[in-house]
Amino acid sequence: MGPATKLAFSVFLISCSSGAILGRSETLKCAYYNYNPSSSSSSDSQRGIGRVVNCTTQEKDKRVHCFATWKNNSGVVQVVKQDCWLDHPNCYDRNECVEEKDAPEVFFCCCEGSLCNDRFFYRPNRSQPPTPTTNIPAQARPSVLTTLMYSLLPIMAITAIILLSFWMYRHHKLAYPPVLVPTQHAFHIMVEEPGPLPPSPVLGPKSLQLLEIKARGRFGCVWKAQLISEFVAVKIFPIQHRQSWQNEYEIYNLSGMRHENLLQFFGAEKRGSNMELELWLVTAYHERGSLTDYLKANVLSWSELRLIAQSMSRGLAYLHEDIPGHKDGHKPAIAHRDFKSKNVLLKSNLTACIADFGLALRFEAGKSPGDTHGQVGTRRYMAPEVLEGAINFQRDAFLRIDMYALGLVLWELASRCKAADGPVDEYMLPFEEEVGQHPSLEDMQDVVVHKKLRPLLRECWQKHPGLAVLCETIEECWDHEAEARLSAGCVEERVVQMQRQMSATAPEEIVTVVTMVTNVDYPPKESSL
Repeated sequence: MGPATKLAFSVFLISCSSGAILGRSETLKCAYYNYNPSSSSSSDSQRGIGRVVNCTTQEKDKRVHCFATWKNNSGVVQVVKQDCWLDHPNCYDRNECVEEKDAPEVFFCCCEGSLCNDRFFYRPNRSQPPTPTTNIPAQARPSVLTTLMYSLLPIMAITAIILLSFWMYRHHKLAYPPVLVPTQHAFHIMVEEPGPLPPSPVLGPKSLQLLEIKARGRFGCVWKAQLISEFVAVKIFPIQHRQSWQNEYEIYNLSGMRHENLLQFFGAEKRGSNMELELWLVTAYHERGSLTDYLKANVLSWSELRLIAQSMSRGLAYLHEDIPGHKDGHKPAIAHRDFKSKNVLLKSNLTACIADFGLALRFEAGKSPGDTHGQVGTRRYMAPEVLEGAINFQRDAFLRIDMYALGLVLWELASRCKAADGPVDEYMLPFEEEVGQHPSLEDMQDVVVHKKLRPLLRECWQKHPGLAVLCETIEECWDHEAEARLSAGCVEERVVQMQRQMSATAPEEIVTVVTMVTNVDYPPKESSL
């Protein structure tokens, strides 16, 4: 290649790459707003109107942009969110925030420049009418130089494309392929197969980076992932468990499934194809993890036990409830069918939320609840009637199975509580002393059905006013007769009653602490709230 050709090739590559360099900025100011309809306050200052955020990126090869999303409700513009946006080619060199799609359900635009998303516009990019053709006079035969230029141009273009593709691969490679997820959790993602999913708006691609595996189960594994500036959980199912993925997705999308004590669902996605197909569920991420993991590493104060027990029973009561007049539509009664401490997650404030609806059944009037195979779930938490295979396939029968499991989880809480005047043992699963860590179905049938054994309720618990009420509640939850078991709503009321029992003895306890505080440096007394 001669000097002239090398020079031309260099000029061409520089011109191709200059567009990606211009307009780049390490720090960018963007207008910030986040619409939160569930907020108890509607003031603009609390919702973020007028706020400005500094957008930065630690990766020198990536840009930051501003974006805005909004809706048009019968001519009234409702802003959904304004914030920072990670590097994306569709936003390069845009000075204005303009939506160009024709009549989308949710409007979206992105741009570069300080506070460029403070104002946004809708200009549909409709196709232009074809220009009329005209007779073109015959041209003179091209010169040798012109022919040579046209011959080299495709080669130069292909070379530039290959180099650009290699550069993008090196600088944008993630730990896992990028996934399309909605900007706000109010939206869901369209998937092709398996199973029919309702259409829904997608606001644009965002990089979802898988960070580390947090849990493994029989249906898949759960990853901690990063979605721009926040963490999410990604539950990945292999193709052989597509039915569990499909069922959990459908349960999450039922009317009324948004509740503070149910795990928050963001979206679903399909990755790969054929036998390498992976099915994803994207949900909220809670750093404390499952109740099982927390109890292994921590003992509970009385107030912590009460908070977890009340929020957990509230979530199960809401799941079981049939609500015809719910604002989102008729919310059916739902049986979890795999309730256990591993499927209860703890938020940062120690309130509980229920997760994992792969085996859940919904009960709607005039409709079959679907697969009603009775002997499903985790053996350790199976009710006697499940172990016997003698289930009455009615709604209340399935709800009572959940209540038996709730009794075992409440026992796990009591076994790790330091409120009673006695030792706190190392964490053990229900029936671990009797059947070990990996019981067979026959082991559980022998212990639960034939011997009618239950985990031990210690005598020292009965001497504590609140734990005494909890022990009575536990026994009524795991009663051998399903019809005698409490409802989840009744359990929540019992937990409130435990608080009243403690309040009745609080003055006497306070006097004891005051009389001893001059001699011993005691920590502050825990609240019974």
